[in-house]
Amino acid sequence: MRASNHLIGLLNFLTFLLSIVILGGGIWLSSRANSTDCLKFLQWPLIVIGASIMVVSLAGFAGACYRNTFLMWLYLFVMFFIIAALIGFIIFAYAVTDKGSGRPVMSKGYLEYYLQDYSGWLKDRVLDDGYWAKISSCIRDSRVCSKMGRTFNGVPETYDMFSMRKLSPIESGCCKPPTDCGYVYFNETLWNPGGGLAGTDLDCFKWSNDQELLCYQCDSCKAGVLGSLKKSWRKVSVINIVVLIFLVIFYVISCAAFRNNKRMDNDESYGEARMTKARPVRIIRL
Repeated sequence: MRASNHLIGLLNFLTFLLSIVILGGGIWLSSRANSTDCLKFLQWPLIVIGASIMVVSLAGFAGACYRNTFLMWLYLFVMFFIIAALIGFIIFAYAVTDKGSGRPVMSKGYLEYYLQDYSGWLKDRVLDDGYWAKISSCIRDSRVCSKMGRTFNGVPETYDMFSMRKLSPIESGCCKPPTDCGYVYFNETLWNPGGGLAGTDLDCFKWSNDQELLCYQCDSCKAGVLGSLKKSWRKVSVINIVVLIFLVIFYVISCAAFRNNKRMDNDESYGEARMTKARPVRIIRL
């Protein structure tokens, strides 16, 4: 009995550590939502799941240490639904970030992002005018574009050097005009028309050298946000899948150990009853 309780306690402690990993992933996404991705709702389910696992694992740990059957039942019951919720969340995260990726540009180190490459619920969310106003304001306030400037020995980088850079999706989509537009490079966020617009993309007409506008209203910027979200969520989803595998293994072992505890309790009660009945009755002679 004691060994089974120790095993359940150990598994709950390990589950507690896994909850820290999930919670850390949610906090990391939250930090990116405040500074880079600017989409501030997808991280909350992950934070809630991580916090729930942490609380429930502590309850299971206490139940194992103090042999409290109710707490151990509560742990197994609630953890089943938390694991189901985590599975659903992973499926949802992959589903909403399934389509779309950057397109390579000839002789360029960065990728271009096009809104038509994306579809689904997340795209509709980003395209909502009210929501995009908040996202674009967040990108502007994060100063992502103003931080793009580079100098070498005090000399600003040239167009050839800029062309070879690995830009983030938001830097590529929001901080410069699309390459097809034919703008002439002055610096990272200043581009001048070059003898007439070569592209037919509407984003060519939305670009502005005003540092408060740039390409924040371009479709390429919205596509860049979607591309950035996809990269962030795929990284977190890989970690979540690994954590989920361990959670399921720990849960199955905990169920087996708990059943073994109950069986041992029943056997002990049954054995005590048999010993009581088998004990000889002393006959007191007067």
